[in-house]
This record gives sequence, C-alpha cells and structure tokens, in this order.
Amino acid sequence: MIGSDMTLPLSGLKILDFSTLLPGPYATQLLADMGAEVLRVESPTRPDLLKMMPPFVGKGKDKVSAAHASINRNKQSIAIDLKHASAKSIIEKLLADYDIVVEQFRPGVMARLGLDYEALKAIQPSLIYCSITGYGQSGPYRDRAGHDINYLALSGLASYSGRVETGPVLSGTQIADIAGGSHHAVMAILAAVIQRQGTGEGQYLDISMSDAALALNTMFGAGALAGGGDPQCGKEMLNGGLFYDYYRTADDRYLSIGSLEPNFAGGLLMALGLRDRLPQIADARPEVQQALRQDIAGVIAAQPLSHWEQVFAPLDVCVEPVLSLGEAAEHPHFQEREMLATARIGEEEEIRQIHSALPFKRASHQAGAPLGAHSDQVLKTLGLSEDQIAELRDSKCIK
Repeated sequence: MIGSDMTLPLSGLKILDFSTLLPGPYATQLLADMGAEVLRVESPTRPDLLKMMPPFVGKGKDKVSAAHASINRNKQSIAIDLKHASAKSIIEKLLADYDIVVEQFRPGVMARLGLDYEALKAIQPSLIYCSITGYGQSGPYRDRAGHDINYLALSGLASYSGRVETGPVLSGTQIADIAGGSHHAVMAILAAVIQRQGTGEGQYLDISMSDAALALNTMFGAGALAGGGDPQCGKEMLNGGLFYDYYRTADDRYLSIGSLEPNFAGGLLMALGLRDRLPQIADARPEVQQALRQDIAGVIAAQPLSHWEQVFAPLDVCVEPVLSLGEAAEHPHFQEREMLATARIGEEEEIRQIHSALPFKRASHQAGAPLGAHSDQVLKTLGLSEDQIAELRDSKCIK
C-alpha cells in the first residue's frame, strides 16, 4: 500500500472528465486511483443515471449511490451547464492546468458546444483529448445509439458466448464498456502522455467500444480469419465443448472446473473417483466429451459445495467454488491482496469499496462526491470572486 498520494505514479496529471455512466467514469477512476487529479464536469440539469442506482450511502447532502461513490472516488465535481454562454470561458480557464480531456458524448456534440479537440487545442496545444463512444468517430454507425449488449453482438463475441440450448447469454458485467471503453481509454491516454513527454505534443484519441469488443476476439478471431470457421456456442474448448465448465452441487451452488491440461485433468478425475475415465481426456469427439461432462456432473451433484471445497482445497487442479460477491469480498486471498478498500464519505462515515487491480493503491480514498460539490472551490482557484460565482449560480450556469 502506497502511503502518500504524492508518491502515486500519476501524481501531477490533471484530467477534465465530461463522461457519465460507466465507461468514461471507470477509466478516470483508474487514473485517479493512480494519483491523477480528476475534475468531473457534470450537468446541473441532466443527472448521471448512475447516481440513481440503489443502494445509497452517506447522509444528508453527502448521500449518493454506492455505485457512484465507488466509480467516481478520488474525483472532484463541478456542475456547469455547457450550453450556457459563460460555460466555454470557464472550461478555457481550466485548460491552463487540466491538459487531458475525457468525453463520452455522441460524435459532434462537443463540437456544437465549442469544446471539441480542435477548439480546445487552440487554447492548450499539448492537449490530450480522449473521446469514448459506442462506434467511434467515423463509419456508418458513428451516430447510432448502442449499449454493451449491442457492441458484443455486432463484434461477434456474443455469437459464441452461450449455450447450445439457449444461444447467447448476458454476462454479469459490461464487457465492452469496461474492457473496451474504460481499459482501452486508460491505455491510450497513458501512451499519449508518454509520447507527449518526448514531443511536447498532445493528440486526439478515438476510442470505440465496438472496435474494442471486436479486438477481444483475439484468440478465436485468429482461427476464424485463418479459415478455421466461426466459433460456435458450446462447441469450443473454452465455452462448453469440453468439460471446462460450471457444475451444480447438491445444494444448488456451483463449482468451476478448468482442468484442461492432462496433469490437472488426471488429478480432477482421480479426486472424483472417475479414474476409469482418464482415456476420455484426450478424446476430442463431441460425444465422448459430452459423456465425460455428464459423468463429472453426476458425481458433483451428489455432494454440497462445502464437501467439494474440502476435497479440492489441497489439490492443484484448477477447481474453485463459484462465490457470491459478498463471499469474494471476505475471501482471505483478496483480503491479503488488499483488494478491499475503505473510502471517506462526508465528515465521519466510511464505506467499503473494491480496489482497482492495479499495483498502485492509495493509502486512503474519498468517495465520489455529490453533484457540484467542488464548484465554488474550483472556480475560486480560477480567480473568480464570490460575487462572480454567485452571479454564475443565479444565471443557472453552475450549481
């Protein structure tokens, strides 16, 4: 655990975050966790829907959605109506310090507001400007609406993520939003920062969640493009074609079995009392693998999860219980890995949150702030007087 935020690797990096919901805010959460100073620029009239997601934490003026408190931790918030005549001048003043912009509007929106890359680059030549959208800034789908499920569908990922009986299934988290939008944005921004250190020049970054989802087909996509055919639901090595799968226990819990390699598979079958099935491990015929799966399922279904946890705990065969989120948070491995954090909310309260998986962990966190919590503070650093701030508030420019 890093003791001081000043020792975090991105200390000194300052980011204006115009994004909402999940992809952009999670990207800037990762950057903030690593020490970047992130200022959220939020609409005072159009609420971020993430803030409406229960449950809620905090009290009084500090009460916020738990999801918002986590995804927007370690950030400040200023509420500005970007359509107001005075808004552009405030953003231009902020660019003197904040030389990285993250936005998540549809293509063309920031240009209509006079806040697109070309307009802001004229004020801050070293600006790094990252736009996160569903389909990117070009192509026939650039203006099309979409969500995570649509990007996974269009990219081909959904076509082989499911069961033969059901077809595509929904994932537990937003794959294209996070692995596509958030993680690719962070990588691109940090790469641009490194390049700027050498050239002094910023650049525009076009992050498409559907592009990123297509790129996630890295292994099966290689085979398909090499003439191996399209991967199918429940027919491939890692999606149900072999015994690599989840198995229901007697108490309606689940066990994950990933014992693909011969040494792991052998240990698995020995532990299950299925030594005579060992020859079936290397037989890739679908009917053989289906029979092996049924044998494994039958044995596992006869005992509760606690029994199998005891059986497999001392064995190195790639078998683990399927935990609930609550159980995962209390697991000794994640506890020792410091994957659980506490964040301050308000004056006295603290809440639990999940750390990022990055090795640079803050010693302390501040939960995501309510709308416009730092408006006055930020505007004062720009040299505005209390009377000027009050005038902006009266004119509905800020909140």
